[in-house]
Amino acid sequence: SKLAALFEHPLYNIPVPEVTEKDKLFVVNPMEKFSLRSSGSDEWVSSSKAEALLPTGKTAYDTYPTWLKFHIGINRYELYPRRDPLLPTLLRDLATQRIVSSVQKSGGTQLKLIMTFPNYGQALFKPMKQTRDQETPIDFFYFSDFERHNAEIAAFHLDRILDFRRIPPVSGRLVNITKEIRDITTDKKLAKTFFISPAGNVCFYGECSYYCSTEHALCGKPDRLEGSMAALLPDKTLAKRRSWRSPWRRSYHKSKKAEWELNPNYCAQVRETPPYDRGHRLLDLIDMAILDFLMGNMDRHHYETFEKFGNDTFLLHLDNGRGFGTHSRDEPSILAPLQQCCSIKKSTYLRLQLLATQPYRLSDVLREALAADPLAPVLAEPHLQALDRRLGKVLLAVGHCLAR
Repeated sequence: SKLAALFEHPLYNIPVPEVTEKDKLFVVNPMEKFSLRSSGSDEWVSSSKAEALLPTGKTAYDTYPTWLKFHIGINRYELYPRRDPLLPTLLRDLATQRIVSSVQKSGGTQLKLIMTFPNYGQALFKPMKQTRDQETPIDFFYFSDFERHNAEIAAFHLDRILDFRRIPPVSGRLVNITKEIRDITTDKKLAKTFFISPAGNVCFYGECSYYCSTEHALCGKPDRLEGSMAALLPDKTLAKRRSWRSPWRRSYHKSKKAEWELNPNYCAQVRETPPYDRGHRLLDLIDMAILDFLMGNMDRHHYETFEKFGNDTFLLHLDNGRGFGTHSRDEPSILAPLQQCCSIKKSTYLRLQLLATQPYRLSDVLREALAADPLAPVLAEPHLQALDRRLGKVLLAVGHCLAR
């Protein structure tokens, strides 16, 4: 396994700083237990009154559902640890746990659903909108592109392979539109949009600002539909997040250019603007630009951080559905933060160099990681090949900076 060998490499074993209580997103009462609501039920209930005795050698933490352990593990430095024993279980839960509720997520330009499991865990479901081998038409603007379910899955694994670990876990899943959405939804607006197509397939389109109409309906075969299931982050009432506008945000106008596209010295003014004037925030933003360039994602207008940690923490790489839309061409403008600032974390650079070598080739390790997903193959082969080409261009850009 190239993937296992990669994660054994010394560059993937650089220790994170010691995590103190103030570095944890949540400080939990170690005596708080979760117990089964009734015998034979798969519903969990938080209970301080649960039986005082736990099975020998078990702690209260052992009674928590996996999604809760994931939330408790988030700290200032990472969303989840490198060798996270929870990850396989969490991905399996996303792919297989019974869905007890499906409602449309408010906001956003395209249809997404929030799905709830019996143990109160929740996932964000993005349905399949196009096949693996369909490329984004060359005349499409980036802001009118479809969001792709398989891009969300591939982005999670790519982010982990780059050792960023800033995207919440995502699994593919085949959903039954009838039993797992239509029959159990309490969302009246969503319920009104179901219909049977002339081909006899179950379809729905929901309510949103783009692509929510009968012409853009999502249809099953006859009621089976692929989608991505992303583990939800803790509720914002429990863990506030701050949204930051990216300095390299695109203009989102069909003819106007953004300032960074016109001013070659743009980075100099970014470096003088908080929070980019100190700490590692700018370097984290460059990490994100590299991730976006590798998957061809032009739609990174904002990013988020956990408010509790202030400016000294990682960036959350959320909403990656517009990645992996094209494999036949690259978008050099995505790399503007790297090219204009000529800065990169040493650890990121060394890992990129490693992923360009034959034993750890990026396309090979990502292909291997995606092979375990329920919807494999997740990416068409040309997209994997494009990763190696783009990685070469990132290293070339760093080379130009070093030469300068």
